[in-house]
Amino acid sequence: QVQFVESGGGQVQPGGSLLLSCEASGFTLDSYGIGWFRQFPGKEREGLSCICCSDIRTLSAYSVKGRFTISRDNGENTVTLQMNNLKPEDTGVYGCAGTIYGACPSPIVTSDFRSWGQGTKVNVSR
Repeated sequence: QVQFVESGGGQVQPGGSLLLSCEASGFTLDSYGIGWFRQFPGKEREGLSCICCSDIRTLSAYSVKGRFTISRDNGENTVTLQMNNLKPEDTGVYGCAGTIYGACPSPIVTSDFRSWGQGTKVNVSR
């Protein structure tokens, strides 16, 4: 079964950083992708970044490009999201999921992903 487990969330001050991790089971990044999303209260999931395939290609949304960086641990099905210069408006629930068909879609839309994890909360406040 394909499963994803997120971790690394917490509370940080504005301008701080967090490193989120997504552990995948029953899933390979050789020919599929893993995407990071976030969800604000009362809103639908927003695609942030995606990493895919044996060549480790990446794709990021304009809203977080330059602040958030997605990467994969070598030899492991673990994808991280390094979040820098965090802002209060970044507060929300962050989660990961795998692509249904293969490579990362552009744009990163929720309907192209499956097997959502429980998510990890991020709170940016003073």
